[in-house]
Order: sequence, then structure tokens, then C-alpha cells
Amino acid sequence: MYHFFADPSDISGRDIYLRGEDYNHIKNVLRMKQGEVISVSDGVSGNEYRCHIEDYAEDFVHCRLDFIKEKDTELPVKVYLFQSLPKGDKMEFIIQKTVELGVTKIIPVASKRCVVKLDEKKARSKTERWRGIAEAAAKQSMRGIIPEIGEVLPFEEALKYAEILDIRLIPYELASDFGKTRDIIEGLKQDQSLAIFIGPEGGYAEEEIAAAENAGVIPVTLGRRILRTETAAMTVMSWLVYRLES
Repeated sequence: MYHFFADPSDISGRDIYLRGEDYNHIKNVLRMKQGEVISVSDGVSGNEYRCHIEDYAEDFVHCRLDFIKEKDTELPVKVYLFQSLPKGDKMEFIIQKTVELGVTKIIPVASKRCVVKLDEKKARSKTERWRGIAEAAAKQSMRGIIPEIGEVLPFEEALKYAEILDIRLIPYELASDFGKTRDIIEGLKQDQSLAIFIGPEGGYAEEEIAAAENAGVIPVTLGRRILRTETAAMTVMSWLVYRLES
């Protein structure tokens, strides 16, 4: 079944309207007919609106609600991924996979050893593209929300942003005691917020780890092997899915 997102203002009683790219995709790409059933979420409540296509207008699809289903696709813990900017198209891959695994928000971070340097114009352009990738991944994985992609932040500002979150972790290759990592993850409680800081290809500078520790962020190990930046975030998210949904 195809899954789409509608603006909350486009859901009124039993009437649901899909516009823009979704309208074009449903009508001209999928060529869906009247009566065909689709799944719609408002991106906020997490509910799934199961509906059928009623008719097409000039610039929107008119759907009629059949029933509302409370979705259980969201993790019980809100996960904020602070991802240092990687090279090439790795960020797109990271966004796609972590959205599939249940991340709540992704904040791109410009840390000291990032090879990629974005000026304001490029950062805006990249962010818009990343948001489109997050929405597509949310549709594919039947998420109830579209995870937000934040603006690119310097590392110091990212630490300040994370201060309001309940638990803050920073995987670091010189950290040890895997039991500590396991205990933190197993100790997570429903509705807590969790920050995960992931470094770039060259890792974090020592002064960044020191700044993170001073800000209350806990260095943890992800195991005995050194993981690529695009592997580290998925590893943590996979652990969380296993811990929180089993």
C-alpha cells in the first residue's frame, strides 16, 4: 500500500486532500484510479488515515476517510542524531537509513575534521534536498511523522542545542567499557530524549571530546572495531530498535 503525508489543514472530517508532488505522483506516475486505497499521515499526530481516492481536481487528489489507525511505527524514545558532515553523498545515505530505523530529528554538524565545508547558500540547498530524502524515506517505511532535518550547526552550537535533551552520547574510538554503553541503552525510559553525536571520517579532535564531556555528553564505545561514519549511526539506531521494540 502506498503511503503519503498530508498537511494537517488538508484533513477535515472524512475529506483528505493531497497536493503538489504527491498529486502528480498519484495521478500521473502511479495512475491510481477512483476507489483505490492509500495510507495517509499528517506528519504530526502519528496516526494513519486509511482512505480511498474519491476523485481528482485540477491540482489535488480528493480522498475519503475509511478509518483511522493509531500507528505504532515510532520509537518510544525521541532520538536526535547530530551527524558530522561526511564526504560525497554519504549524508543522503545516513538520512535515508536512520529515518527508516526511527530517528526523530537529524542535525548536520560542522565539526573540526569535516572535509566538507558549506557556505550559507550551499547549506540551504543541501538541507532542502536532505529534507526531501527524509520525507521519501518516511513514506517508504510507513512512518507516522516526517523526521526533521535541522540547519547545519558548528560543533559548539550543537552541544548547546543538545543541552535540553535527557541523555547525550558521543561514540569515540578511544572510549572503552562496552558494558557502560549497553547499560545506558538498556536504561532508556519511554518518552526520554536521546542525543547521539557521530563524528566525520577523520573522527573527533581531542578538544571536541573534551568540550563534549564538559557539556555533559558521555563518551561511549560501539565495540572493538572502528566504524565508518555512515555505519556508526545505523549501528546505534539498530541497537535502539532491538532494545526498545523487543
